[in-house]
Amino acid sequence: MSRLAGGIGQLGLVVRDADAAMRRWSIGYGIGPFIAARNVEFEEYRYRGRKAEAPIVTLCIAQSGPVQIEIVQQHNDAPSAYTEFLESGREGSQHVASWFGSHDEYDRAFETLLGNGLTLVHQARLSAIDCRFAYFDGGVPGGLMFEIAESLLPNIAPMLEKLSQAAEHWDGADPIRAPESLFT
Repeated sequence: MSRLAGGIGQLGLVVRDADAAMRRWSIGYGIGPFIAARNVEFEEYRYRGRKAEAPIVTLCIAQSGPVQIEIVQQHNDAPSAYTEFLESGREGSQHVASWFGSHDEYDRAFETLLGNGLTLVHQARLSAIDCRFAYFDGGVPGGLMFEIAESLLPNIAPMLEKLSQAAEHWDGADPIRAPESLFT
C-alpha cells in the first residue's frame, strides 16, 4: 500500500470494550500509556457515499515505537466500518492507516485509492483538530481496511510527539489517561 498512499503509521483495532482492550494491551504487551477521548462524534460524516448518522466513539491511542495503536469502541448503532466489522463476528485488528501533513496530500491519496478500485466505506472530520479521515475496503482477506488521515497537520503533530514521548518514558503506571494529560 505504501506505493499508493504512503507508509503505515497506525494499527487500528475495533472492540466492544475499549477500557478492557487498553488494559490488555498495557499489561499484556507493555504498550502505553493510552490517551482515551470519550464520546467523540464525527462531523461531516458519510457512510458508503451518503450523509448518515454519525458514530459516537471512544478513541484511544498509544505509541509503540514508530507505530500508533488505536482502539475504537462505537457507542451507538450508526452504520460504520466499525459496526460492519463487529456485526461480522470479529473484534480486534480492523485497519491500518497512512497519515498526511497537508490537505492536498490527503486529497491526492484519497483520489489515488478510489482510482485503484478501493471502496470508500466511511469518511468524516474531527473539526476540533481540523482532521479528515476515510476508511477504504480493498478486499483484503480477513477484512483489514485502509484508513487515510490528516494526522500530521501542523496543529496535530505536536500532540503526537508528546504521545511518543509519554510512551518512551512510561513506567507502566496510569495506563489510561485523558487527552488533557498530553498538555500537563
